[in-house]
This record gives sequence, structure tokens and C-alpha cells, in this order.
Amino acid sequence: MKKKKKKIKKIKKHIKRKARTVKKEVVVQKIYINGRLIEKEHAKISVFDHGLLYGDGVFEGIRVYDNLIFKLREHIDRLYASAQAIALDVPIGKRQMVDAMIKTLRANRLRDGYIRVIVTRGVGDLGLDPRKCKGNACIIIIADSIALYPEKLYKDGLSIMTVPTRKNIPEAINSQIKSLNYLNNILAKIEAMNSGAEEAIMLNQDGFVSECTGDNIFIVKNQKLMTPPVHCGVLKGITRGAVIDLTNRSKIACSEEVLTRYDLYNADECFLSGTAAEIIPVVKIDGRIISAGKPGPITLKLTRDLSLLTKIDGVRY
Repeated sequence: MKKKKKKIKKIKKHIKRKARTVKKEVVVQKIYINGRLIEKEHAKISVFDHGLLYGDGVFEGIRVYDNLIFKLREHIDRLYASAQAIALDVPIGKRQMVDAMIKTLRANRLRDGYIRVIVTRGVGDLGLDPRKCKGNACIIIIADSIALYPEKLYKDGLSIMTVPTRKNIPEAINSQIKSLNYLNNILAKIEAMNSGAEEAIMLNQDGFVSECTGDNIFIVKNQKLMTPPVHCGVLKGITRGAVIDLTNRSKIACSEEVLTRYDLYNADECFLSGTAAEIIPVVKIDGRIISAGKPGPITLKLTRDLSLLTKIDGVRY
């Protein structure tokens, strides 16, 4: 009996000793900056970079699902289109940009997550003149996770509100440019948060519904899906486009319509769409309960359909 106890004790000691020698592998987050992968705490850019000083640059946010970069081609095309619109030369081509994204994802061992790609004008001086930004633009790629809203709100729905801050007019900053200057949207977000709402509806200068601070907006009325047209100051969202394509496949009537707050208040359903948010239902707007006050059948169907689409539409790595 004593021998048996001694043997068990010896085995336990051996197991403990072995457990101490096995180190738990920790993946240190790495950020891509101009061709190099740098550990997060050492990832830095110059304080003279015009992206920091003036918001002079462009970006994209891209979702990754089970080693598939969702709608990658559409995101890459929009990134380069935004750069073209602000006369910013991206120093690498689209294929190289894709390779850099995949390299960053693999370095961070991410199967599911979110990519933030940033291209800035680069290092200049304290003046506005972009010609002073000598050398190439700065490319930054961050691969991480993201969760805009708690899971409960996807089940129960959002409460959102219209805010005083209006969308920039296209003649000032065109909404199709995903620039680093997001102050317009941030001011609207602050107004919503200060009033206890999760998200803000922004109107354009004519008082028509445009979009939310980070998402496009859809409503359903009489089995028909509607969303504001691009000329109302709307970003042509990648997820917005995916939703419209899904309605065509499902034979759900869908159109771009100029909408007012009256239309929103009297909708049968309402939801927001965006890369980070995906599809999230809205159940209250400006204190008005939308229809039954819960996510509607078309919203739920499109949510399921989008989930299926994220498994097949993109680039695997």
C-alpha cells in the first residue's frame, strides 16, 4: 500500500514538473508597416505623417470568416478608388496589397477577424502642402478582432436617433471617399451617445435620410426593402451591395428611395448594414417603436443569407 502511494506521488510530481516545462504559446500581435511586420508595442509612425496631422489618407475595413477574406476584390477596388480621388499614389499594386494582408493574417494566426488597411500621404511638414510629403505613402495593415455591438442587440435590436450633425455635402468631402477624416461621423456618434442611443441617423443638407455614422440603413415597408440612394450622401457600402444582391436572389423587392424620418417611423422593419456591424436590426427610432418592436422576418432572412454568403464570397488564404 505504501509502495503504491509512493508511486502515485512520484507520478504526480513528474506530471507537475512536465507541466512547468511546457510553456503556453502566446501569439504576439504584429502590425504591417511599409513591408515589415512589427510587434504591436513597437509599431510606430512619424508624428509628421499627414495621416495623423490632417487625416490625409484612406482606409478600408474588411471581415475575415474562417480563412476567407470576405468581398476582398470589392474592398481593394474601393481602397484604390478612394486613393485616386484624393490624388494619393499607393506605392504597391493591388496584388501586392492582397499578399500583404494575407501575410499579416498568417503572422497573427487569425482565422476569423477584421483587417484595417490604411494608406496615408506619408511624412511631410506642419504645413498642408501634400508636395512636402516626400517619399512613398505609408501603408499600415492591422489584423485583429472587432465587435461593434453586444450580441444581445443583434437579438433584441437597436435604439437609434436622428442627430443635428448633417452629412458633409459631396462638393466638400464626397461620401464615396473612405478618408481618415471621420470627424463628421464622430461628432454625430457623440450626439447619439450623449442622448443614450447606440447609433445616430445622419440627414443630408436637404433633410433626407442619408446613413448612420458607420453603417447604411434599410427599411421594409409592405414587403419592399428600401435604402437611400448614393446621391443622398451615402457611402456605397460593400455589405449594402451584398444585401441588395441577396434580395435579387431571393426575389425580395428592393429599391433605392429618397427617405424621410416619417418613412423610418412608419416602417415595418429597419436594420443597419456594414462590414463591422454586418446586419443588425433596429427596433426604435427617435423614441418611436418600429412596428412590433422586434426584428422582422425579412431582416432575419437576410441575416441568415449574409452569413451563408460570408462562407463562399471572397479570397481564401
